[in-house]
Amino acid sequence: MTTAEALIAAADAHSAHNYHPLPVVIATADGAWMTDVEGRRYLDFLAGYSALNFGHGHPRLVAAAKAQLERVTLTSRAFHHDRFAAFCTELAELCGMEMVLPMNTGVEAVETAVKTARKWGYRVKGVPGEMAKVVVAGGNFHGRTTTVISFSTDPEARADFGPYTPGFEIVPYGDLTAMRAALTENTVAVLLEPIQGESGVIVPPAGYLPAVRELTRDRNVLFVADEVQSGLGRTGRTFACEHEGVVPDMYVLGKALGGGVLPVSAVVSSADVLGVFRPGEHGSTFGGNPLACAVGLEVIAMLRTGEFQERAVELGELLHRRLAEIAGSGRVTAVRGRGLWAGVDVDPGVGSGRVVSERLMERGVLLKDTHGSTVRIAPPLVVEEDDLEWGIEQLWGVLSA
Repeated sequence: MTTAEALIAAADAHSAHNYHPLPVVIATADGAWMTDVEGRRYLDFLAGYSALNFGHGHPRLVAAAKAQLERVTLTSRAFHHDRFAAFCTELAELCGMEMVLPMNTGVEAVETAVKTARKWGYRVKGVPGEMAKVVVAGGNFHGRTTTVISFSTDPEARADFGPYTPGFEIVPYGDLTAMRAALTENTVAVLLEPIQGESGVIVPPAGYLPAVRELTRDRNVLFVADEVQSGLGRTGRTFACEHEGVVPDMYVLGKALGGGVLPVSAVVSSADVLGVFRPGEHGSTFGGNPLACAVGLEVIAMLRTGEFQERAVELGELLHRRLAEIAGSGRVTAVRGRGLWAGVDVDPGVGSGRVVSERLMERGVLLKDTHGSTVRIAPPLVVEEDDLEWGIEQLWGVLSA
């Protein structure tokens, strides 16, 4: 066996098969490029599901992590540390909010948002005990904990993991009439992805998010925006909600907040909402740790320049222009997206999304399929224009073969 084959065999033998990765073993990476254990280079067209918005090994983020590694990495929240206040203050400012509750992974932040909304519902809105309801959208992907899969419509995420957590109502994504009908006096929150990533980069109809924002405000319901994938520059704005002029009551952030260096997530909201927590009611040993705060602070500083948002706009225009040309070939049935993010539905006659991904890998481009015939394109925002063009050419080569 080759080195890669031996490593893949060992992984298959000793790790749970909860993923089906492409048969490539990465050893090093820099910017938008990765190199496998046998020395072959690949253009990253996935960016860790947008966790790597700033590319692999960005010098500013690596320097921030190294400097903090030499000082202190963890105190738990039993004690204060000297990076925590700055991180919370600056992230709140970036979001135009007042308070931050740091966690680690995206799904932890979603769980935190659900708990926050329920607590707010009981203590502030006056919902009767155990009656709080959260409305979500079909086709969502908010993570894979037992509570979150309870409101998933993906059979693979749900099968054999019940009994499921009650308190959620699912309505079709983009359907304002269904959303309006779902809200009751006991509804505490609407939880939405401004763009659904796992479903294939689904952009809602124009005007949908502002209408939901108005509806939730009128009904005294919290609008919670899960910007774990769509946020922090990916769509050409700091937050995808900004494209429609929407400011939610609560942001759920993750992935790129850790700069691809370590898991960092957070819930960001007003003092009226996050102020419902009292000591001991929620927490995380690693949430808001010094290393996470140091990296997160550098991410915030990089976003404040607007450089990465501008790159997502400029490169996104190139990406969608070229994908529109490919769509005209008849070999794809639909292209969706915003900024440097796209979902491409491949004609089943050409091959499944998995087959397309494997053939692209052979050409030196790495991306991943979702839901059968769809592939997602999300290069790091630092990708060079020529490299992006080359990667799209490889996609066309696979589709036209």
